[in-house]
Amino acid sequence: MDLLQDLASTFASQLQTPALAFLLGGMFVAALGSKLSIPDAIYRFVVFMLLMRIGLDAGMEIRQGELGAILLRALAASVVGCVIVLAGRYTLALLPGVRTEDGIATAGLFGAVSASTVAAAMVVLDQEGVVFEAWAPALYPFMDIPALILAIVLAGIHRQKEEGNGNGRVRAWPIVVDSLRGSAISALLLGILLGVVTRPESVYEGFYDPLFRGLLSILMLILGIEAWSRLSELRSVAHWYVVYALVAPLAHGLLAFGFGYLLHVATGFSPGGVILLAVIAASNSDISGPPTLRAGIPGANPSTYIGASTAIGTPISIAVGIPFFLSLARLVFDL
Repeated sequence: MDLLQDLASTFASQLQTPALAFLLGGMFVAALGSKLSIPDAIYRFVVFMLLMRIGLDAGMEIRQGELGAILLRALAASVVGCVIVLAGRYTLALLPGVRTEDGIATAGLFGAVSASTVAAAMVVLDQEGVVFEAWAPALYPFMDIPALILAIVLAGIHRQKEEGNGNGRVRAWPIVVDSLRGSAISALLLGILLGVVTRPESVYEGFYDPLFRGLLSILMLILGIEAWSRLSELRSVAHWYVVYALVAPLAHGLLAFGFGYLLHVATGFSPGGVILLAVIAASNSDISGPPTLRAGIPGANPSTYIGASTAIGTPISIAVGIPFFLSLARLVFDL
């Protein structure tokens, strides 16, 4: 009961924060039929700036941190991403009316990570005074890449069985390389590398950090407009995708919260870090995932996995997931 009361209170307060307010605002103007749109070039620039800021901050912290503890938490993130995809493969992909490849692609997208959701969670935790390791957002690629790779491999195995070619192999390395070359992962990894091997504090403090919240509000507005426009795509596919998109973010986040709690007990992982790990798992990729899956699982219908992710999954992970895991952490860790 305390959790529900705290969740309701936290959600009500989050309605007034820029991240959630701009997301809902974008959905509202789109629902009214507004022709408001943000050029794709600006969208890509905003994403680059946000990921560079996150990467630089994480890299500077990694330079001063304990590498062993970071790697252990990165391993946990990878395990969570793979478990999410496997769970989707043997639940959603087996439901009536769901094509196997479509179900696997959807699970892959929900196992991958949304940079916008992570950025929104960072702002919320900062506003609430919840401390987290600056490198914790850098767990992003350790969950994102394994999830996408596993989804593509599972879809490839299924396709070969359907074609009667059981001896064929799915090569994972080209998928890894292609994922690393994606714009989102490249920007994040570049920021981490620069933060580790150089001294970017001045440009970080004078340029990237001050712009972070303003750029995030623009991204939330874009995502709100996109989410509403994608709702129509879900009308033509099985309703199981809607159910999955409603349930999966919180289920995946709870799985990661459990892993994070174990890391908290074993290694001193901060409560804020546990929340971020849960939000990372609850999110679903809106930048690098769709093009990776389009290329890796060409037989899957993009309306199923992109529609479920953008129209329902992302709003749920931001509007419900962030307040939920913040409230859960307050209950568990007595914040």
